Amino acid sequence: MAQPGDGTTRTPARRRPSPAALALVIAVGVVALQALLVPLFSAPAANLDPRDLPVVVAGPAPAAQGFAAQLESARPGAFEVTTLPDAASADEALRDRDAYAAFVVGPDGLTLHTAPAASPTVATLLTQASAQLNGGQPVRTVEVVPLDPDDPRGTGFASGFLPLAITSLLAGIGIYFAARGRGPRLAGLLGYAVLAGLTSAAVLQFWLGVIPGEYLLNAAAIGLFTLGVAGAVTGLAAVFGEPGVGLGALVIFLAGNALSGVAAAPQLLPQPWGEIGQWLPVGAGGTLLRSTAYFDGAGGATAAWILAAYAIVGLVLVALGRGRTAARTAPAAPEPAADQVRSTV
Repeated sequence: MAQPGDGTTRTPARRRPSPAALALVIAVGVVALQALLVPLFSAPAANLDPRDLPVVVAGPAPAAQGFAAQLESARPGAFEVTTLPDAASADEALRDRDAYAAFVVGPDGLTLHTAPAASPTVATLLTQASAQLNGGQPVRTVEVVPLDPDDPRGTGFASGFLPLAITSLLAGIGIYFAARGRGPRLAGLLGYAVLAGLTSAAVLQFWLGVIPGEYLLNAAAIGLFTLGVAGAVTGLAAVFGEPGVGLGALVIFLAGNALSGVAAAPQLLPQPWGEIGQWLPVGAGGTLLRSTAYFDGAGGATAAWILAAYAIVGLVLVALGRGRTAARTAPAAPEPAADQVRSTV
């Protein structure tokens, strides 16, 4: 206790907020977060519509050009139209993921060639649009790249992809808190990515049967995606500490999932959000896995580079960051007894 005249001052004790006030602050914060997240997820889903959607019009030049003009005038800004000479070249464009569908104009009228594997939502929308463009008459549809027979509506793919994002986020957070040191964190991230890729691809492909394709190619796509998410979260935490965890969860997972277009297509989302979503790990990961599963990797190069960038930057941040190390968390060692005696003399 300080005595008068000893040169010391009493520091007033800081009052802690009451439990009721703390609960109120938490409630207000969560409601504010809800007010931001609800429109982030709801608005894109409620405004699905083609926006510069790549499609092909195939057939003899006069007929193809005429239908392309009709398509662009009927829905201005909805389609990015490419004209090709015949159905074979149109189908090749669909298999290369250069377009979502092709309107083939031939002697028997209009035929719609679709790639439901690229987006079942787009295939449905274009089927409806083709009937309207054909004077209300049904249009014959040919599925060039169909969905897996065990996932005929494509819902299994989208539903099975979301847990990969959630668990990768949790893995990144867990590795940051559990592994103290750069080496163990790097080893944990790389080991997680390898195991997640091999295991998740086996579950989705052989157990659930919701994706076809080459198993190792699918496993590589999932492994790169999981490393991109987990590595980025761990890297941000290693540099910024616990706030980095929140930043990673907010940007990489919450915003990335809302703007990913995994369940529809990025060209159906309001722009530029659909394009931005493809530069975030969840959107890029969904695009890459669709490419490996259904298109032999076609159309997935940009997504692979984006995920590789997240993975590399995340690993570099882990290697350079301070994070929670044993030196920071360990209690200070007590002074040796001899030093204590010496200091009192």
